[in-house]
Amino acid sequence: MTQTVESLAAIDDRLSKRHIHLDPGGYFLIYLDIAAGLICAKHFTNMIDERGLAVDPETGKPIPARGKLARTPETLYSGRTAKELCVKIFEETQPCPVTLLDHSAYLGREFVRAEIALVSGKTYIQD
Repeated sequence: MTQTVESLAAIDDRLSKRHIHLDPGGYFLIYLDIAAGLICAKHFTNMIDERGLAVDPETGKPIPARGKLARTPETLYSGRTAKELCVKIFEETQPCPVTLLDHSAYLGREFVRAEIALVSGKTYIQD
């Protein structure tokens, strides 16, 4: 069976809608600094409440999945490639800010997508 770009995109779109467990180590907002040629990842701490929601450690209020929330990142990571960024986060930072394996796999995929967008001049939007 021959796969098409559309059929593969449909698989990814379906998988993007699945339930995920949030990482008690925090979350990342990924973006490109095109002028500097960098993939950037802001790391924010959070706590997971009894309902499984990410809450602000300072206020105890749920962190919205959409919209703006004024929070200060714990750390800003940046790299020229997905691999360089992964090494900085997963190998050089102790303790590692990522505590779940599925979260690390997700970040790796996103960093590769961001690198492709950076190199190709396309827009990157975090999944």
